[in-house]
Amino acid sequence: MLLLLLFISPIIAILASIVVNKQRSMLEKIAIASVGTQIIAILSIIYTVLSQNAYLISDTFSVRAFEALILGITVTVGFVATLHSVGYLRCEQAKGMIGFRRIKEYYILMNLFLLCMYVAITITNPIIMWISIEATTLSTVFLISFFNRKADIEAAWKYLIINSIGLLLGLLGTTLFLSQGSTFNGFFNWNNLIASATHMNPLISKFAFVFVLIGYGTKMGLVPMHTWRPDAYNKAPSPIAALLSGALLNVAFLAILRFKLIVDIVAGSSFSQNLFVFFGILSIVIAAFIIYTQKNYKRMLAYHSTEHAGIMMLGFGFGGIGIFGAILHMVYHSFAKSLLFFVSSNIAVKYSSSRITDVTGMVKVLPYSSVLYIIGFLTMVGIPPFGIFFTEFYILFAGFHHSPLIALIALFSLVLVFLGFFKHIIEMLFGEPPKKIQKGENNNWTIVPIIGLAIILFVFSVYLPTPLQKLLNESYTMFLGN
Repeated sequence: MLLLLLFISPIIAILASIVVNKQRSMLEKIAIASVGTQIIAILSIIYTVLSQNAYLISDTFSVRAFEALILGITVTVGFVATLHSVGYLRCEQAKGMIGFRRIKEYYILMNLFLLCMYVAITITNPIIMWISIEATTLSTVFLISFFNRKADIEAAWKYLIINSIGLLLGLLGTTLFLSQGSTFNGFFNWNNLIASATHMNPLISKFAFVFVLIGYGTKMGLVPMHTWRPDAYNKAPSPIAALLSGALLNVAFLAILRFKLIVDIVAGSSFSQNLFVFFGILSIVIAAFIIYTQKNYKRMLAYHSTEHAGIMMLGFGFGGIGIFGAILHMVYHSFAKSLLFFVSSNIAVKYSSSRITDVTGMVKVLPYSSVLYIIGFLTMVGIPPFGIFFTEFYILFAGFHHSPLIALIALFSLVLVFLGFFKHIIEMLFGEPPKKIQKGENNNWTIVPIIGLAIILFVFSVYLPTPLQKLLNESYTMFLGN
């Protein structure tokens, strides 16, 4: 019943939005009511998981601690993105950038995007999970080209082609795993595959996992499959970029980790760990150097997402306490990076530019957004007492036990990211603002939801509520035991 409510609410919102005509306020109310219903459904699912260790519907849908954690992150980012989108779209409409038809398309596609992620997280069938993640590509490609400019359309095509090719490789890897597994009444699921893992061919399984890692790693934006991300994040409306980085990245990582559980049984954990360390450190190092020389603040955040995807990969690659660090890092990264994208939305609306050199005097023009931007910056670069300091400490601590050289390279890259990010944010915050620019926040819708997200981020940094601790510990035990 709870999953039905979770799936039905965005479907109803989509259908209701289709029939709405020339009433922007009605579209806004439908979107908010839908995501509010999703929050109720997911909180109820999480409560069931905490009390019964799992939420199951036959062999078709399954939510355990790790899936519940990702669902909670997704709906939180989705809720804030929906509220922020109300103010953001009003500003863009007032500037003459979009009309009612575009706003209608935006809410329909955003609800479809959320629905696809919910299905991918909860479904037990690897093929349907693949279809759901591929559907996120189709639902977001039109949001990336939202403003219908030449550069937007080019970014959307690049996003579509690279992700589709990557996911085709992921489908090939999935098929190779399924060809070795058994079925239950003709229906593949993760339990069947894990039960069949001891009978799988190690060589075929290794090839299959490499394809899966490349395929879903493209969706995560790992180097060298990351080339779509800077253009897509730069051209998409910032609330959508927040969902891509703060929610979809986790869903793609979940897909990889599900297959990791299988290949670890077949070939031993060292195989997947070495791959994770390789792609993780490569993503961190490449992103760090690009961030330092970046000239566009939205592209900077895109590369920053690639860096943090690499950090999470390193955590699982190092193993031990690094796994716990990576899982907790997922929570902090999702909220902090989304916060930065929401603030970037305010900056883009006010300054009508995403170039760093065009943004000066933010503290005078957008005082509240500036404070929030500083909070997001301090969180993302791992300044105590914000939580990412501790997660990176856990991961590096595990790294110095697993591979001291890799840990040192990662540490150097983190310092470089801090220097680059600090240099850019100083340029944006201070100095004289452009002449004739109107000072003050855009509207309450674009600032109040971000403040709420910042409060959640700070509270979680200094205090982890007991339910969250339980989800984290059970997720850690699940992967550590493997």
